[in-house]
Amino acid sequence: MTTLFSSQRLFFREFTEEDAPLVYALNKDPETLRYLHELPTTDETVALEVITNRIIPQYQQYGYGRWAVLLKENNAFIGWCGLKYRPERNETDLGYRFLRSCWGKGYASEAAAACLRYGFEHYPLSIITARAHVENLASLRVIEKCGMQFSCLEEVDGCPVKTYQLRHPGLA
Repeated sequence: MTTLFSSQRLFFREFTEEDAPLVYALNKDPETLRYLHELPTTDETVALEVITNRIIPQYQQYGYGRWAVLLKENNAFIGWCGLKYRPERNETDLGYRFLRSCWGKGYASEAAAACLRYGFEHYPLSIITARAHVENLASLRVIEKCGMQFSCLEEVDGCPVKTYQLRHPGLA
């Protein structure tokens, strides 16, 4: 599969249907989903549906989406990071999810910064938004390290979240 872009330790590519086992491994861990209010994925068929019904259509419709993140050193899948257009909010948001074994190593911050940079350089985006549950301190640190600015406290899906935004550097 073709690499879309890279950072110091990571590279990013589009998901394919063959990635269902990887998405399953990521989404079956309840701790990974703790602040996301999703149930763990029960099998690879469900993971395949996520790829074919949610991820790939974003690429087709908007040109961007959630991208698979792999380590340059060994090509190992460690999670995903990327942009997602949310028509119900008329916004593009930054999101990420990594295998628990990869937490605390700076991968999320590196990936998020790379995706923000790539998004602004390659798509006509003026603002990118990110949200995290108010208790998810690690995720909030990632968002803040990327230079995103606090916007407001909100309730999304019945949960308190902090919302951040980053304006295109050329439009700031």
